[in-house]
Amino acid sequence: MALSDKTAVVTGAAMGIGAAIAEILLQHGAKVVLLDVNEPAAKTRMDEFQKKYGKDRTLFLKCNVESEEQIKAALQKTVETFGRIDILCNNAGIADEVDWKKTISINLVGIISGTYLALEHMNKLTGGQGGVIINMASITGVYPVQGCPAYTASKHGVVGFTRGMAITSNLAGYGIRLNAICPGPVQTELLNMSISRFGRFFHLQCPPNIIQEVMGILTPSEVAEAVLELVMDETKNGEALVLLRKGKQYVTFPSM
Repeated sequence: MALSDKTAVVTGAAMGIGAAIAEILLQHGAKVVLLDVNEPAAKTRMDEFQKKYGKDRTLFLKCNVESEEQIKAALQKTVETFGRIDILCNNAGIADEVDWKKTISINLVGIISGTYLALEHMNKLTGGQGGVIINMASITGVYPVQGCPAYTASKHGVVGFTRGMAITSNLAGYGIRLNAICPGPVQTELLNMSISRFGRFFHLQCPPNIIQEVMGILTPSEVAEAVLELVMDETKNGEALVLLRKGKQYVTFPSM
């Protein structure tokens, strides 16, 4: 997929992985709409991008992915501004074992809502251009991690939903590919989650220095490069790409 005439929407785009994804898509010619609840950070990021890539290629819209109404309004505004949606990166996420319902709500329900609402604009059967949806999972979406069962469940759900929706889209002829990215630890605020948010299982957490020694720490830019691969490679559909400091690997799931 060439990106020069495409429009992308990235959630959680103000900082970290989301900002890196937005920038790499801009670098390859796409127009990018930044969705985030952090208005000050997102506006600063948009100003930065507009100076580098032009004022007509990026837009910030405040959006809480827990609200279907806000997602719907943001996607509609995107179409009104840029005429189409070709790429959706469902990136927004949190790690909170205390408020585990919020973790499920943002990490999984938000992705399902965003995907279903984007289908209304992207689906070839209803006048859309097709495209690709990338959902942010985690290494914990494939391998459970001690002490974070709710976060693990949310990311397993992302992988399962992505694979199921990819099959559905293919069979229905929507013209939309869906893939999940499953990075290991990334140098973002999420990596430095307060011990108070680990909840009842905080004592089981693996010390950060051990995680870094065993798995290494990725940069947001490295994750963004892998996302770009999933966006541009039109042979990829229903994939879960595990990304670690030592390399990347597509997951092989059992076949029926």
